Amino acid sequence: MALKLYPHQTKAVSELGIGKILCGQVGSGKSITALTFWWTKICDGELKPWKRPKRKVPLYIITTARKRDSLEWQEDLTYFAKDDSHLVVVDSWNNMHKYEGVRQAFFIFDEQRVVGSGAWVKSFYKITKYNLWILLSATPGDTWLDYIPVFVANGYYRNKTHFVEQHVLYSRFSKFPKVDNFVNTEKLEKFRARLLVDMPFERHTVRHRERIWVEYDRELYRDILKSRCNPWDDYKPFKNSTGLAYALRRCSNDAKYRIPECRKLIEKHKRAIIFYNFDHELDELRKLDDAYVVAEWNGHKHEKVPSGNEWVYLVHYLSGAEAWNCTDTDCIIFYSLNYSYRIMEQAEGRIDRMNTKYTDLYYYILTCHSNIDLAIWEAKKRKKVFSESAFTKRLGEPQ
Repeated sequence: MALKLYPHQTKAVSELGIGKILCGQVGSGKSITALTFWWTKICDGELKPWKRPKRKVPLYIITTARKRDSLEWQEDLTYFAKDDSHLVVVDSWNNMHKYEGVRQAFFIFDEQRVVGSGAWVKSFYKITKYNLWILLSATPGDTWLDYIPVFVANGYYRNKTHFVEQHVLYSRFSKFPKVDNFVNTEKLEKFRARLLVDMPFERHTVRHRERIWVEYDRELYRDILKSRCNPWDDYKPFKNSTGLAYALRRCSNDAKYRIPECRKLIEKHKRAIIFYNFDHELDELRKLDDAYVVAEWNGHKHEKVPSGNEWVYLVHYLSGAEAWNCTDTDCIIFYSLNYSYRIMEQAEGRIDRMNTKYTDLYYYILTCHSNIDLAIWEAKKRKKVFSESAFTKRLGEPQ
């Protein structure tokens, strides 16, 4: 079957260049677009600086472990490399250090992970110095600090220190380094505009989001706030704000109220993906197998999406919010809220694909009126990451 690109993909291929970021919504077809760029622009020699025969540029794809193991990239590659003469390596970000010595190859960095100054960023610098590369991302950066590795790799700055000296003002009143403001942002905006290749497209799908209000044990919640002790651990005092926040969340996400709502929604849609945060939630969700086929993707099990007419797929946010897709259901249930709005947006994209047969997609967010659930929701609305420590400092009575 011949490959046919959508108009937004064709436009992106023409605009892409070495060191750029292909920025497209979840499900917009970034993988096929990146491979088309490699095959038509790099392998054909248009952007290749080395004297090599056509079609002989090795391809290295650095992606998530799940996307590597699911062989999604290999499936897309069948449209291009038809024989064994092409060196193609697909591996995870955790193994990126293995390729620091590669020279004169083309790298696709999938699901952008190069932020900060850790081991991945150091490997990224070593690789990009001697190879051609592009980045793929649905959300390239929340602040200017997120762009530092890409700016440095493109030669706009010598290193992170050089960037900070020119653009970052730190707060004088903080006990730890805290950015107070960015300066000379016109220069940064020019660099970002030069590197970002947006891939907007009109979806044929419509997302319907509904908050499902559920009850919680208000008396237990007040007791936790008052005593600052853990009722699930012999009422031992909490050692830090993380322990307190966890207990408040566990009380808010009481299975007694949430599992019945899940059953109603599953009965309505027949096939559903459920995202959750904690193992105690998983323990309760597993009990759904008394009526449905249940499979999991988390730190314990790596099972495929079930087949059949009635099933439930339990997915841990951090394990499965990105890098896979499912076109066999129109329903995602968020059993509990995640602290990161970005992760929840990524999770929504698992069923919102260009090739889905559904037009209407349904997202159900289970939530209650506890002050921690409301605070997490407000942070999500502002596209901020919820802070446990900031929340516990201003704790009041539950609403």
